[in-house]
Amino acid sequence: MDAGSLSSVSASKTKSRCPLQEQYLQKRNSRENLDRFIPNRSAMDMDYAHYMLTEGRKGKENPAVDSPSREAYRKQLAETFNMNRTRILAFKNKPPTSVEAIPNDFSSSVHQQAKTAKPRRYIPQTSERTLDAPDLVDDYYLNLLDWGSSNVLSIALGSTVYLWDASDGATSELVTVDEEHGPVTSVKWAPDGRHIALGLNNSDVQLWDTTANRLLRTMRGGHRSRVGALDWNNHVLTTGGMDGQIINNDVRVRSPIVDTYQGHHQEVCGLKWSASGQQLASGGNDNLLHIWDRSMASSNTSTEWLHRLDDHTAAVKALAWCPFQSNLLASGGGGGDRSIKFWNTHTGACLNSIDTGSQVCALLWNKNERELLSSHGFTKNQLTLWKYPSMVKTAELTGHTSRVLFMAQSPDGCTVASAAGDETLRFWNVFGTPEVAKPAPKANPEPFAHLNRIR
Repeated sequence: MDAGSLSSVSASKTKSRCPLQEQYLQKRNSRENLDRFIPNRSAMDMDYAHYMLTEGRKGKENPAVDSPSREAYRKQLAETFNMNRTRILAFKNKPPTSVEAIPNDFSSSVHQQAKTAKPRRYIPQTSERTLDAPDLVDDYYLNLLDWGSSNVLSIALGSTVYLWDASDGATSELVTVDEEHGPVTSVKWAPDGRHIALGLNNSDVQLWDTTANRLLRTMRGGHRSRVGALDWNNHVLTTGGMDGQIINNDVRVRSPIVDTYQGHHQEVCGLKWSASGQQLASGGNDNLLHIWDRSMASSNTSTEWLHRLDDHTAAVKALAWCPFQSNLLASGGGGGDRSIKFWNTHTGACLNSIDTGSQVCALLWNKNERELLSSHGFTKNQLTLWKYPSMVKTAELTGHTSRVLFMAQSPDGCTVASAAGDETLRFWNVFGTPEVAKPAPKANPEPFAHLNRIR
């Protein structure tokens, strides 16, 4: 059909319709054919409506005036054009019945999960407190910071050991060792939070009572050089020295040495007992990681290691046992390695290895979440929080201007203290606030429980 014929047809249609209908039809084809109360008029028969408003009502109002032939003609016309209807304005389709897309039990369970879902924890990017730490020895192989179960933090600054009470912020000096014995090369709290062990540069190991501020004993003769690593297993103090030896000392007896572990060829810089006290992990400057089994210890001869792991390519100082999986150990390598590795200590298998890009100085597990915190050296000197086991970075905490050599965790597991070569001690609320346990509901007392007897 050409354009001329189209225009002629449209012209004839225009002449056959009233302007109102034409205006409506024009609106009907547009997107603006909407009404405030009737959203769509496409289902309405406007011709029938017009007829009923004009001619149709005349027959109803004046039935006697119409002749029988006219009435018959009107009925036939109504049947032909389907005018026997009671409703003039109507929607075309009824709204569909509502179908429940999600079952009630599933939607309720999802709603319940949404209510109980834990909100994402906010991790402050800056330290909440910074303390000066003058004369802190910038030595990767030492362990100069620890946080005891009584909420007191100990730090060795040169030849002096200081105690900082986290409950009230009070600082006290425990001891300053003589120059020929110092500096202090390691500190470690006993599980009771009262006694503390100090490793010295001259190979001595001292045991102090911090409550009485009194030296209990000095253990000599075990090592031939400085003692840079310490850890406790109940009443047994394990020491690691620059001579490569590891010694178990029972501090209750006069001759304390009960076991010796020989496997490292250079300085032992990392020592960690597992939570069960059955396995000991040791790392050294010879790039070796050893796993020792307590049941294999012997007082007569040096104990053979359970696993000797040589995957690291630099010194292994950072060690951390997983709190939610007893046979999982994390280890960190020095500047030539820069990796964090995860080990199954039952089989000796390396489960995963992550290149962190910088020297790994210390590792700490979150006690409440599946997270691992690492401290690093050059270039960022940062603390990095990792999600385990994906090892996705959750946060990077910066503020130190030198390598972050030491980390310690508060007894509640929420706050971490870090000490760096910039001679500052910083506190980070990285693991969140401690959860307050809800008090158990009180049981209903027995009736008349407050009376001894009833007369």
